Amino acid sequence: MTGSAYLLGEPSYDADLTRVERGTAMGELLRRYWHPVGLSGDAGGRPRRVRILGEDLILFRDGEGTPGLVYPRCCHRGTDLYYGKVEQKGIRCCYHGWLFGPEGHCLDMPVEPQGGENFKPKVRQPWYPLEERYGLIFAYMGPPDLQPLLSRFELLEEIGEGEFIEADDSGVGTGGGAIAPCNWLQHYENVMDPLHVPILHDGFSGTQFVGPMGIIPEVRYETFAHGVRSYQYRDLGDGRALNRITETVLPNVRVVASPRLVPGAAESIGWTLPLDSTTYRIYTAARVKERAAIRRQRSKPGGKVWAEMTEQEHQDYPGDWEAQVGQGEITYHSEEHLGESDRGLLMLRGMLRRELKKVAEGQNPIGLTRTPGQELITCKAGNWFEQF
Repeated sequence: MTGSAYLLGEPSYDADLTRVERGTAMGELLRRYWHPVGLSGDAGGRPRRVRILGEDLILFRDGEGTPGLVYPRCCHRGTDLYYGKVEQKGIRCCYHGWLFGPEGHCLDMPVEPQGGENFKPKVRQPWYPLEERYGLIFAYMGPPDLQPLLSRFELLEEIGEGEFIEADDSGVGTGGGAIAPCNWLQHYENVMDPLHVPILHDGFSGTQFVGPMGIIPEVRYETFAHGVRSYQYRDLGDGRALNRITETVLPNVRVVASPRLVPGAAESIGWTLPLDSTTYRIYTAARVKERAAIRRQRSKPGGKVWAEMTEQEHQDYPGDWEAQVGQGEITYHSEEHLGESDRGLLMLRGMLRRELKKVAEGQNPIGLTRTPGQELITCKAGNWFEQF
């Protein structure tokens, strides 16, 4: 029988684009960039477990205010530093008291002769460099000799009157919970799928995507120095048009115009962070005028936020979470049938594949610099209203 599910072959996914562990193609590309591992407040006097790119690590902040990110197994006898004690100059292992600074240097060995004076220089706890910016803590997990500068974004550098930068990790952007149980690319490539908006979002995002806004927009795509950009043009029928611009900045940054249709440049930058190959979370930094402004952007279909909805209500008002998590932990690319409306997604995948090839050949991927003053990224994303 033609079309019978019995005739389906063994499904498969594109591992190069989706797997993020060390040694995988995408894992090595992602490790050439800085990634947020937590809010600034997440690093404190109590060790905190964090997971990023398939690696389990320990985040802390010593008594002098310096954050540290270290491998969890103590380099002495393998005890978990989650049970360590944070002190003025670092984290001390609970087992034999070895003290490690934020960069892994061993500072004290209390049960060794002379406090390990001659032994300390010979050991170092594996660690990753950190920087703080926009209320977030960023880590670089790639080859030490290739460490680039941490990027700055013009959208977050030019602060208006009464504005300040707020960071958020609550899952604004996932469409649901803070940690999504599916592959990071299922969300990230969705940013270059503007034609899902008038269909999927019409059911839950409010009045900005119904009526004249809910019409299918004219869409144009282009590549630029840092990624892929979409222009979504809507004739509002009142002598005005809306040119809504969205961008993906490789490898995993999303720059989406305000869903409340605030005119002008986008207010926020989001990092789609793979915790591993089957879970991700989004860290967001935005220009705001009130505390918790980012979280208040959540849609409320039927008057409820996502976490309050029943299973039946999730069926009645499916959103990005349901559409993307519903593809499975890692979607089967072998079962896709992509059309003209998927052009932006295909452009993004193609650009990622080109960057994977560069890294495999020993070249530097796009968007990185080690020259101070050249780390600023300019974006065009926003809601631009035009009179005609």
